[in-house]
Amino acid sequence: MQPSVGERRPQSFERVLSSMCTEPHPAASRAAERFIASNPGDPGTYDAVADLETEAVAALGELAGLPEAHGYVTSGGTEANVQAVHAARNLGNAGNSNLVAPESAHFSFSKAAELLGMELRTVPTDGDHRADVDAVAAAVDDDTALVVGVAGSTEYGRVDPIPELAAVAEDAGTRFHVDAAWGGFYLPFTDHEWDFADAAVDTLTVDPHKVGRAVVPAGGLLARDAATLDALAVETPYLETPSQASLTGTRSGAGVASAAAALAELWPAGYRAEYERAADLAAWFAGELSERGYRAVDPELPLVAVDLPDPLFDELREVGWRITRTGAGEARVVVMPHVSRERLEVFLGTLDRLAGTVGV
Repeated sequence: MQPSVGERRPQSFERVLSSMCTEPHPAASRAAERFIASNPGDPGTYDAVADLETEAVAALGELAGLPEAHGYVTSGGTEANVQAVHAARNLGNAGNSNLVAPESAHFSFSKAAELLGMELRTVPTDGDHRADVDAVAAAVDDDTALVVGVAGSTEYGRVDPIPELAAVAEDAGTRFHVDAAWGGFYLPFTDHEWDFADAAVDTLTVDPHKVGRAVVPAGGLLARDAATLDALAVETPYLETPSQASLTGTRSGAGVASAAAALAELWPAGYRAEYERAADLAAWFAGELSERGYRAVDPELPLVAVDLPDPLFDELREVGWRITRTGAGEARVVVMPHVSRERLEVFLGTLDRLAGTVGV
């Protein structure tokens, strides 16, 4: 017999090492509870949460180098990426039938291409898992609606050469999108060139419900100009607001309010401190793995990919460590706010113990 809803407990984060979601900030949780019944999809009726969304978008714009940002709080990075492709198709000419992205791009671009009836052209990355600019340029043609760059890839935490990709898009007369869903809350504290201030970026994805520590769901789509949202808008005759640019209709007031609350609480000092903590921890962890003889990819952002023998990986999963693999088979450890040195020391102890039992 299945336990009742009241008897069930959510997943503990204690052994979650590969997720890009984390425990929300207490201020975000409180805000989410207050606005749980509000619908930002009907801002004329729910004006208080609409004001919070305006604040959240402005804060995300400041984070991403766009003082007068346009956009909205999405259900996550997938919706934001789909909408970036959607806007590019709508704003292009009739022949705009493909988008070009590195093979490191998130699977949401496959969803976008299928939903919108477009061709997704994926191109190789270089030897360090970043977009190959020459390969991107070779794949672009007169029918390209959008070029995609990744700022914090989900498998290796790599940052593409964003200004160079922007130049490829500009030369081709097409739009340019940056997916910084996970990396966007780390990158302001690095010397990477990745945002609206660094390059001719048209749209950008950045998710408060990842490192931003909002509750799920709270993604973010930012656009350089209002025309992008206008290209997505549909009439909504029975609502108090005449049109709607979001992909979903009813949306999460909890997500919007929590995003505004987390950003107000943590930007910029709290996020800077978390980046410095996570970066130091990822470097230490990669070093510990290397000392044990495992090949670990040098972390660029706080994500460690490491080659583990299949039996060892399986045993770690069996005893409860929530780890996943890259497409090439490495184990991924994402150093999110809930991942502490103490937890990684326990993981390493388990790794050492199990390595002896499986004979590696």
